[in-house]
Amino acid sequence: MTIKEINNLHAQTVGMLDNGMLKSAFELIKTLISETRSYIFQNRLDELQETYRYMLDYFAKGIYDDMRSRIYANIVAGTYELADKIRQIARISDSRSIHYTSVMALVGTSDEIADMLNKTEQLYEIGNFAGLEEINNQIFISLWTTAFLNDTDATAVSRALTNEATPVVTKCQMISSLMLGLQMCFDLRKMTALFDAAASDNDEVRMRAIIAICLTLNTYKNRTKYYPDIRYRLETLAETPDFKRIITMIELRFILSRETEKVSSKLQEELIPEILKLVKKRKADRKTGNSDSDAPDIFGDDMMNPEWEEITENSPLAKKIEEYNDLQEEGIDVMHSTFLNLKNFPFFRSVSNWFLPFTSNNAILAEQTEIKPALIRLLDAAPFICNSDKFSMVFSLAMLPKDQKTAIMKQVESQFKMANEHFAEELQTKTDRTETVVSQYVQDLFRFYKLFPHKDEFDDIFGNPPVLYNIPDLQAYLSEPNILLQFAELYLRKNYFTDAQVIYEQLIKALPADEMLYQKLGYCKQMSGDIAGALDDYLRSEIINANSKWLIRRIGNCYKQLKQPDRALEYFLRLETMLPDNASVLLLIGHCHLDLQNYPEALKCYFKADYIYPNNVKAWRAIAWCSFMNGKYEQARNYNAKILEAGAQTSDYLNAGHTEWALKNIDAAVDFYSKAAAMEEEFEKFAKMFARDISVLADAGINRDEIMLMIDYLHFLR
Repeated sequence: MTIKEINNLHAQTVGMLDNGMLKSAFELIKTLISETRSYIFQNRLDELQETYRYMLDYFAKGIYDDMRSRIYANIVAGTYELADKIRQIARISDSRSIHYTSVMALVGTSDEIADMLNKTEQLYEIGNFAGLEEINNQIFISLWTTAFLNDTDATAVSRALTNEATPVVTKCQMISSLMLGLQMCFDLRKMTALFDAAASDNDEVRMRAIIAICLTLNTYKNRTKYYPDIRYRLETLAETPDFKRIITMIELRFILSRETEKVSSKLQEELIPEILKLVKKRKADRKTGNSDSDAPDIFGDDMMNPEWEEITENSPLAKKIEEYNDLQEEGIDVMHSTFLNLKNFPFFRSVSNWFLPFTSNNAILAEQTEIKPALIRLLDAAPFICNSDKFSMVFSLAMLPKDQKTAIMKQVESQFKMANEHFAEELQTKTDRTETVVSQYVQDLFRFYKLFPHKDEFDDIFGNPPVLYNIPDLQAYLSEPNILLQFAELYLRKNYFTDAQVIYEQLIKALPADEMLYQKLGYCKQMSGDIAGALDDYLRSEIINANSKWLIRRIGNCYKQLKQPDRALEYFLRLETMLPDNASVLLLIGHCHLDLQNYPEALKCYFKADYIYPNNVKAWRAIAWCSFMNGKYEQARNYNAKILEAGAQTSDYLNAGHTEWALKNIDAAVDFYSKAAAMEEEFEKFAKMFARDISVLADAGINRDEIMLMIDYLHFLR
């Protein structure tokens, strides 16, 4: 049986347990044991089944047992663990996996976890950072690949995580390895160790531990209820004053992580090509002598790249850069696109190095003798770039030719110094640096799961980012309206309307008199295509606030989309009393009259909109179409000409063709239709647009058979 088949069978087993189908889970585990030949687990399976049978017998006989719920929880938990152990054995035996390779790397190491942890304190004390990093890597692999810690190792791990003498970098690596191991199979001892680390006074250690706990609770949301110790430890951790703020912050970061790849694509497809085009143009200008100045070398002392001289405040490129800066200020991971191609250094072949904190006393960095220590210290202090990317930057600088390296390092050092000072001013207003630590660690995790060479061997936690407020163990701490509102507003701002809708529906139950919640819920439904549902919520909001211009416009639009122009007209006329002589509102009113076939009134509105806001192409289109529908073909022709001169769309040429055909000018009609068809890549799309107007053309006196002939003729012309 392949690893994929074993994983599928394991997933089925977990699904049965999640749904309380214990007998079916036993049958699947029996198959797992047989297919993987893991017969050492047969006795444990027999023991669990026998205990369950006895419990069921007592239940069937009506015998009360106050221990039944605890016994059942132990059986279910034990069955989960048994399924995990069988799958883990199969993983270890897969010689093609990074897991197997990592295990084999420890074969020559005879030290126990406890011995290795003791050595870290000694190595740190004497300043042997190279030795410390080597043994930290061994500890990482041991904790990650050991499915279930024994009592001795569990005690040693908890002691190290709570001991002030243990180096912080060791604790950070331990937390990441525990988290990674827990993602593969659940171990209560590992989870307990994370809770121990979460009580640390060190922000780096504490935040990593809390994030690891959240991720584990998300992975095993249906399982942890069978472990009372977890709930107790979580309740204790939640007693810290800032716990709710921290997990709120973590959830916001996971929500923003959804934007990372979208932003990366945007940067790669829009911003970077624009910069490259600008650079190319400037170089061409210099060769032809068109350059306005003798700009210094790009790698010189100037902070501003001379290739950027044409980035003015009003240029399209400047607007893109401003948008980029806004995204960074909001907390979106904009650096991912910059460094995603800089993860091929040998350093990143090791799993543990993806989680290694970047510190100025790192032995790997000390080997980069050509990199100035001052730059390493500046990178260490930089809050806006994650640990993984800091290593990428150092290794990239080290690879540069010697004649460029000094100049670039000087420029980078200057830029980082300024950036750090800017961020330091912001941090002065905060009570701690937890937000920076959370942001950096989530970004480190994102890079590992997305860029690690063997990423396919891991379940990508960002493929379906954790939703902490839906995790049973965390719901109690994230259920306050002000917290949920933060999540909903972020979802709404980033156009995740379905996610926002779920929260707004929950908030309305708690705050039924908040009209803004109904408005936002309605907006989410409208943007998701549920127009009738949106209208219901907008109307509820109107009961509370009948004078909202935004709301009245939305209600009118919903009625229009639902093909109720008479009701839409009522609301748009109300809106006109609030916004008199508003061209946009006049167009909306005109559209309603048009739908109601009240052409004279529609034209009045369109002409007034054109008068108020001259050269309004939208008004021209409305006048042209309404004139056509009203049989005023010459008037329609005049406005079509103005529209085409201003810049035509496919529909403009199509409408112009309709008008000419109605005027019996078939040659001109064919010409316009041909231009309309040419604007579409596929003729079928144009044909569908044409077909939608068949009834309109028929009303204009054009024979239906001739309409079909025209479409075929245009198709031949293509």
